[in-house]
Amino acid sequence: MEIYHLDDLSLLQQHLLAQYQLYQVVKNDDKQCSWQQQTKERNEPLIAELPQSSAKDFFFAEHENLLIFNGEYFQETLPTPAPFVLFGILSCDLTAISYQDQFFKDDPYYQARRQQCLLVGLDCIKPCQQGFCPTVDAGPGVREHTADIILHPLENHQWLLISTNDKGTEAIKGLSLKTCHWHFLTQRDLTLHQCEQEFTDDSDITQAIDKLNNGEVSDSFWQQLAVQCLGCSGCTTLCPTCSCYGTRSITDESEDKKVITQQRFWDSCLYEGFQREASFHNPSAEAGKRVQRFWQHKFGNEFFAEFNRHGCVGCGRCEQTCPGVIGVHSVMKRINNNA
Repeated sequence: MEIYHLDDLSLLQQHLLAQYQLYQVVKNDDKQCSWQQQTKERNEPLIAELPQSSAKDFFFAEHENLLIFNGEYFQETLPTPAPFVLFGILSCDLTAISYQDQFFKDDPYYQARRQQCLLVGLDCIKPCQQGFCPTVDAGPGVREHTADIILHPLENHQWLLISTNDKGTEAIKGLSLKTCHWHFLTQRDLTLHQCEQEFTDDSDITQAIDKLNNGEVSDSFWQQLAVQCLGCSGCTTLCPTCSCYGTRSITDESEDKKVITQQRFWDSCLYEGFQREASFHNPSAEAGKRVQRFWQHKFGNEFFAEFNRHGCVGCGRCEQTCPGVIGVHSVMKRINNNA
């Protein structure tokens, strides 16, 4: 680990733009935040706000071709992205990427993109609306193993820059930086601790997780919850840790040949046909079973044992997007009250 003092953030941005395509969260005129590519001529100020969409589609494409068969041979279609940097990504989304890295560790399509990415994390020093990252060990400070470079805001628009690994050190080589004393890390820890104290009380979540894993949530509760679920997949689409996908074959016939393409696309465990088998047996034909499966994937002990963390990083996107009002906060409160 190397620690530096950075007076002007734009110097780092311009330095990285010489090596990478740079993506950063930008707020539009409607106050909506999204990832947008920056250029040397157009470089927006860094903001510590969570975009509606997570960063997972930079690595796990919403839909992509996997194989093409032209009647004679199979052709693999591995992506070949240029080196890129996600600049100013928050701790919850970084934790989700670390989670996806485990899930897709043997997936060549995911890894082809992931290996080309430099992650520049940004510490949160104020709680965000709907967020509960401290409760699920995903923030507000960036965990060292989840980012190549960490940025921590200081007073007077100055920054603490922490290079956590060789990839980060290589990326800032040639940039004029002042080495910091280790006591700045203590200051960072105090600031992040203060931020954690400012989050609202989320004991409802921890208590409900215990009830869920102790088998104290009734089948009737899941059925009631399923009435509110529209199966729109808004929560699974925006959730940074959801990784369900399906495959399909597309045939393109011309006069002289037939080309078959196998595609992968985002799917959702909340869709009625997600688990339907070729025999038409469907273990989750009931909406209540699908809703229960979703929440057990997020907070069940068996998934915690596999990934050493919950399948939720506390970003609160599900709460913001669900038209049926069944995000984490509302569901956990209901489990405590009447499950």
